[in-house]
Amino acid sequence: MRTTTDLTLQHDQTAVDALAEASGLPKQRIKDAMAKGACWWTYKGKQVRLRKAKREVKAGTRLQLFYDDAVLARKPEAAELLEDRGRYSVWFKPHGLLAQGSQWGDHCSLLRWAEVELKRDCFLVHRLDGDAAGLMLIAHDARAAGALSQLFSGRTMTKVYQARVAGLLEATDRLIDAPVDDKPALSRVTTLSLDESGPTSLLQVTIETGRKHQIRRHLAGLGHAIVGDRLYGQPAPVPLQLLAVHLAFDCPLSRRRVSFDLPQRLNDLTPGQ
Repeated sequence: MRTTTDLTLQHDQTAVDALAEASGLPKQRIKDAMAKGACWWTYKGKQVRLRKAKREVKAGTRLQLFYDDAVLARKPEAAELLEDRGRYSVWFKPHGLLAQGSQWGDHCSLLRWAEVELKRDCFLVHRLDGDAAGLMLIAHDARAAGALSQLFSGRTMTKVYQARVAGLLEATDRLIDAPVDDKPALSRVTTLSLDESGPTSLLQVTIETGRKHQIRRHLAGLGHAIVGDRLYGQPAPVPLQLLAVHLAFDCPLSRRRVSFDLPQRLNDLTPGQ
Protein backbone atom coordinates (compact mmCIF):
# COMPACT_ATOMS: atom_id res chain seq x y z
CA MET A 1 0.00 0.00 0.00
CA ARG A 2 1.36 3.37 -1.02
CA THR A 3 -0.56 6.55 -0.31
CA THR A 4 0.01 10.26 0.35
CA THR A 5 -2.01 12.34 2.80
CA ASP A 6 -1.75 16.13 2.59
CA LEU A 7 -3.86 18.32 4.83
CA THR A 8 -4.01 21.68 6.56
CA LEU A 9 -5.43 21.49 10.07
CA GLN A 10 -8.72 23.30 10.65
CA HIS A 11 -8.32 23.26 14.45
CA ASP A 12 -5.71 22.34 17.05
CA GLN A 13 -5.26 18.61 17.51
CA THR A 14 -2.57 15.93 17.79
CA ALA A 15 -0.75 14.94 14.63
CA VAL A 16 -1.77 11.28 14.85
CA ASP A 17 -5.45 12.16 15.29
CA ALA A 18 -5.42 14.53 12.32
CA LEU A 19 -3.66 12.04 10.06
CA ALA A 20 -5.88 9.15 11.14
CA GLU A 21 -9.00 11.15 10.28
CA ALA A 22 -7.65 12.24 6.90
CA SER A 23 -6.03 8.97 5.80
CA GLY A 24 -8.24 6.30 7.36
CA LEU A 25 -5.11 4.44 8.47
CA PRO A 26 -4.93 2.87 11.94
CA LYS A 27 -3.21 5.10 14.47
CA GLN A 28 -0.57 2.48 15.29
CA ARG A 29 0.52 2.37 11.64
CA ILE A 30 0.70 6.15 11.55
CA LYS A 31 2.78 6.24 14.72
CA ASP A 32 5.21 3.73 13.23
CA ALA A 33 5.42 5.71 9.98
CA MET A 34 6.05 8.95 11.89
CA ALA A 35 8.81 7.36 13.97
CA LYS A 36 10.44 6.18 10.74
CA GLY A 37 10.40 9.64 9.17
CA ALA A 38 7.46 9.47 6.77
CA CYS A 39 5.57 12.47 8.20
CA TRP A 40 6.40 16.10 7.41
CA TRP A 41 5.17 19.43 8.75
CA THR A 42 5.91 23.10 8.31
CA TYR A 43 7.94 24.23 11.31
CA LYS A 44 9.48 27.70 11.53
CA GLY A 45 8.98 28.13 7.81
CA LYS A 46 10.68 24.85 6.85
CA GLN A 47 9.41 21.43 5.84
CA VAL A 48 10.86 19.00 8.39
CA ARG A 49 10.04 15.52 9.66
CA LEU A 50 7.54 15.24 12.50
CA ARG A 51 8.14 12.11 14.60
CA LYS A 52 6.07 12.76 17.74
CA ALA A 53 2.61 11.32 17.10
CA LYS A 54 0.98 13.02 20.09
CA ARG A 55 2.41 16.44 19.32
CA GLU A 56 -0.26 19.13 19.53
CA VAL A 57 -0.37 20.86 16.16
CA LYS A 58 -1.90 24.31 15.65
CA ALA A 59 -4.69 25.11 13.24
CA GLY A 60 -3.39 26.20 9.85
CA THR A 61 -0.40 23.84 9.97
CA ARG A 62 0.22 21.68 6.94
CA LEU A 63 0.85 17.95 7.55
CA GLN A 64 1.98 15.41 4.97
CA LEU A 65 2.21 11.64 5.38
CA PHE A 66 4.03 9.58 2.74
CA TYR A 67 2.94 6.05 3.59
CA ASP A 68 4.48 3.05 1.85
CA ASP A 69 4.22 -0.19 3.80
CA ALA A 70 6.96 -1.82 1.70
CA VAL A 71 9.41 0.96 2.59
CA LEU A 72 8.38 1.02 6.24
CA ALA A 73 8.76 -2.76 6.55
CA ARG A 74 12.43 -2.67 5.58
CA LYS A 75 14.93 -3.32 8.34
CA PRO A 76 18.20 -1.41 8.15
CA GLU A 77 21.60 -3.07 8.22
CA ALA A 78 23.66 -1.96 11.19
CA ALA A 79 26.08 0.89 10.57
CA GLU A 80 29.23 1.07 12.69
CA LEU A 81 30.82 4.10 14.28
CA LEU A 82 34.56 3.89 13.57
CA GLU A 83 35.73 7.16 15.07
CA ASP A 84 34.13 10.16 16.79
CA ARG A 85 36.02 13.40 16.17
CA GLY A 86 33.52 15.62 17.98
CA ARG A 87 32.44 17.93 15.16
CA TYR A 88 32.32 15.00 12.75
CA SER A 89 32.37 11.23 12.92
CA VAL A 90 33.56 8.41 10.65
CA TRP A 91 31.23 5.52 9.89
CA PHE A 92 31.07 2.22 8.08
CA LYS A 93 27.98 2.21 5.87
CA PRO A 94 26.96 -1.35 4.98
CA HIS A 95 25.58 -2.48 1.63
CA GLY A 96 21.94 -1.49 1.22
CA LEU A 97 21.91 1.30 3.79
CA LEU A 98 21.10 4.67 2.21
CA ALA A 99 23.18 7.76 2.90
CA GLN A 100 20.03 9.70 3.74
CA GLY A 101 16.31 9.01 3.63
CA SER A 102 13.57 10.12 1.25
CA GLN A 103 10.17 11.66 1.86
CA TRP A 104 8.90 8.10 2.43
CA GLY A 105 11.13 7.54 5.46
CA ASP A 106 14.69 7.65 6.77
CA HIS A 107 14.95 4.69 9.15
CA CYS A 108 17.12 2.83 6.61
CA SER A 109 19.65 5.65 6.27
CA LEU A 110 23.07 6.26 7.78
CA LEU A 111 22.13 9.82 8.70
CA ARG A 112 19.23 8.66 10.88
CA TRP A 113 21.28 5.81 12.32
CA ALA A 114 23.93 8.31 13.43
CA GLU A 115 21.31 10.65 14.93
CA VAL A 116 19.82 7.86 17.02
CA GLU A 117 23.14 6.40 18.16
CA LEU A 118 24.93 9.66 18.97
CA LYS A 119 21.88 11.72 20.00
CA ARG A 120 23.38 14.75 18.25
CA ASP A 121 22.61 16.86 15.22
CA CYS A 122 23.83 15.12 12.08
CA PHE A 123 24.54 16.60 8.66
CA LEU A 124 25.30 14.76 5.44
CA VAL A 125 28.75 15.63 4.06
CA HIS A 126 28.90 13.41 0.97
CA ARG A 127 27.15 10.45 -0.61
CA LEU A 128 27.85 6.80 -1.32
CA ASP A 129 25.69 4.55 -3.49
CA GLY A 130 23.09 2.72 -1.46
CA ASP A 131 24.30 -0.57 -2.97
CA ALA A 132 27.94 0.17 -2.10
CA ALA A 133 29.57 0.02 1.34
CA GLY A 134 32.45 1.68 3.14
CA LEU A 135 33.64 4.86 4.79
CA MET A 136 31.44 7.91 5.21
CA LEU A 137 31.76 11.14 7.17
CA ILE A 138 28.88 12.67 9.15
CA ALA A 139 29.16 16.25 10.45
CA HIS A 140 27.63 17.43 13.72
CA ASP A 141 27.22 21.15 13.11
CA ALA A 142 26.39 23.21 10.05
CA ARG A 143 29.81 24.86 9.77
CA ALA A 144 31.63 21.55 9.96
CA ALA A 145 29.30 20.15 7.30
CA GLY A 146 30.00 23.07 4.97
CA ALA A 147 33.76 22.94 5.48
CA LEU A 148 33.98 19.18 4.93
CA SER A 149 31.63 19.26 1.94
CA GLN A 150 33.95 21.77 0.29
CA LEU A 151 36.71 19.17 0.30
CA PHE A 152 34.58 16.85 -1.82
CA SER A 153 33.27 19.50 -4.20
CA GLY A 154 36.72 21.10 -4.47
CA ARG A 155 38.39 17.78 -5.29
CA THR A 156 40.86 18.04 -2.41
CA MET A 157 39.62 14.85 -0.73
CA THR A 158 41.56 11.67 -1.50
CA LYS A 159 39.00 8.91 -2.11
CA VAL A 160 40.08 5.31 -2.66
CA TYR A 161 37.81 2.38 -3.38
CA GLN A 162 38.16 -1.33 -3.95
CA ALA A 163 36.04 -3.16 -6.47
CA ARG A 164 35.81 -6.78 -7.53
CA VAL A 165 34.97 -6.94 -11.22
CA ALA A 166 34.04 -9.65 -13.68
CA GLY A 167 36.88 -11.00 -15.80
CA LEU A 168 40.63 -10.59 -15.62
CA LEU A 169 41.85 -7.01 -15.85
CA GLU A 170 45.51 -6.10 -15.45
CA ALA A 171 46.12 -2.40 -14.92
CA THR A 172 48.64 -0.12 -13.24
CA ASP A 173 47.45 3.42 -12.57
CA ARG A 174 45.25 3.28 -15.67
CA LEU A 175 43.40 6.54 -16.24
CA ILE A 176 39.77 6.40 -17.32
CA ASP A 177 38.49 9.79 -18.44
CA ALA A 178 35.20 8.94 -20.16
CA PRO A 179 32.64 11.70 -19.39
CA VAL A 180 29.68 10.80 -17.17
CA ASP A 181 26.41 12.53 -18.10
CA ASP A 182 28.43 14.89 -20.33
CA LYS A 183 30.58 15.99 -17.38
CA PRO A 184 34.33 15.37 -16.93
CA ALA A 185 35.05 12.25 -14.86
CA LEU A 186 38.44 10.84 -13.89
CA SER A 187 39.16 7.44 -12.34
CA ARG A 188 42.52 5.70 -11.84
CA VAL A 189 42.59 1.91 -11.69
CA THR A 190 45.26 -0.47 -10.39
CA THR A 191 44.90 -4.25 -10.15
CA LEU A 192 45.49 -5.68 -6.67
CA SER A 193 44.92 -9.36 -7.45
CA LEU A 194 43.48 -11.75 -10.02
CA ASP A 195 41.26 -14.74 -9.32
CA GLU A 196 41.26 -17.03 -12.34
CA SER A 197 38.68 -19.38 -10.83
CA GLY A 198 36.01 -16.69 -11.09
CA PRO A 199 37.36 -15.21 -13.13
CA THR A 200 37.38 -11.89 -11.29
CA SER A 201 39.81 -9.08 -10.53
CA LEU A 202 40.25 -7.05 -7.35
CA LEU A 203 40.93 -3.42 -8.22
CA GLN A 204 41.90 -0.26 -6.41
CA VAL A 205 40.14 2.77 -7.81
CA THR A 206 40.98 6.37 -6.98
CA ILE A 207 38.55 8.98 -8.23
CA GLU A 208 39.34 12.62 -8.88
CA THR A 209 35.69 13.53 -9.54
CA GLY A 210 32.48 12.29 -7.96
CA ARG A 211 29.89 11.77 -10.67
CA LYS A 212 26.86 9.58 -10.05
CA HIS A 213 27.80 5.90 -10.48
CA GLN A 214 31.17 7.03 -11.86
CA ILE A 215 33.16 3.94 -10.87
CA ARG A 216 30.39 1.56 -11.87
CA ARG A 217 30.03 3.15 -15.28
CA HIS A 218 33.75 3.50 -15.93
CA LEU A 219 34.48 -0.14 -15.13
CA ALA A 220 31.47 -1.39 -17.08
CA GLY A 221 32.72 0.71 -19.99
CA LEU A 222 35.96 -1.30 -19.93
CA GLY A 223 33.95 -4.51 -20.19
CA HIS A 224 34.58 -5.39 -16.54
CA ALA A 225 31.42 -4.56 -14.62
CA ILE A 226 31.51 -4.75 -10.84
CA VAL A 227 30.31 -8.08 -9.49
CA GLY A 228 26.73 -7.71 -8.26
CA ASP A 229 26.04 -4.58 -10.32
CA ARG A 230 22.42 -4.97 -11.41
CA LEU A 231 22.41 -1.71 -13.38
CA TYR A 232 25.57 -1.95 -15.46
CA GLY A 233 26.48 -5.63 -15.20
CA GLN A 234 24.81 -8.88 -14.17
CA PRO A 235 22.83 -9.76 -11.04
CA ALA A 236 24.73 -11.89 -8.53
CA PRO A 237 23.97 -13.57 -5.16
CA VAL A 238 26.17 -10.98 -3.43
CA PRO A 239 25.83 -7.22 -2.87
CA LEU A 240 27.54 -4.75 -5.17
CA GLN A 241 31.25 -5.49 -4.68
CA LEU A 242 32.32 -1.89 -4.24
CA LEU A 243 33.87 -0.52 -1.05
CA ALA A 244 35.04 2.95 -0.03
CA VAL A 245 38.24 1.97 1.81
CA HIS A 246 40.27 5.15 2.33
CA LEU A 247 39.69 8.86 2.91
CA ALA A 248 42.45 11.42 3.44
CA PHE A 249 42.34 15.21 3.63
CA ASP A 250 43.70 18.36 5.23
CA CYS A 251 41.10 18.87 7.95
CA PRO A 252 39.72 22.44 7.89
CA LEU A 253 38.68 22.02 11.53
CA SER A 254 41.88 20.74 13.16
CA ARG A 255 44.27 22.13 10.52
CA ARG A 256 45.94 18.74 10.38
CA ARG A 257 46.28 16.02 7.77
CA VAL A 258 44.00 13.11 8.63
CA SER A 259 43.32 9.77 7.00
CA PHE A 260 40.93 6.92 7.64
CA ASP A 261 41.10 3.32 6.43
CA LEU A 262 38.36 0.72 6.42
CA PRO A 263 39.24 -2.06 8.89
CA GLN A 264 40.11 -5.31 7.13
CA ARG A 265 37.38 -7.14 9.08
CA LEU A 266 34.80 -5.07 7.19
CA ASN A 267 36.21 -5.83 3.76
CA ASP A 268 33.97 -8.46 2.17
CA LEU A 269 35.41 -8.44 -1.35
CA THR A 270 36.59 -12.01 -1.11
CA PRO A 271 37.61 -14.13 -4.14
CA GLY A 272 35.24 -16.47 -5.82
CA GLN A 273 32.12 -14.33 -5.52
